[in-house]
Amino acid sequence: MARKYSRSASKDVERVMRKRKRGSLKSGSGRKVKSRKQAIAIGLSEARRKGKKVPRKSTGRKGAARKTTARKSGGRKRS
Repeated sequence: MARKYSRSASKDVERVMRKRKRGSLKSGSGRKVKSRKQAIAIGLSEARRKGKKVPRKSTGRKGAARKTTARKSGGRKRS
């Protein structure tokens, strides 16, 4: 199975995590980042900007669209 993220992208995330731990990581608005998840998102976003192998951002909307169409068509048939 192929790697989902490139090794260099992982290094970018590692670097950002270290910055967060030191307390010097800031978000776009200039506030300090305390959240682990936000730090990872910043690292992946920077890697994407540099053109490294990182999967596309998921918006979470595709699953919601599937659920609504299943409901409209009646969903599963019960026996």
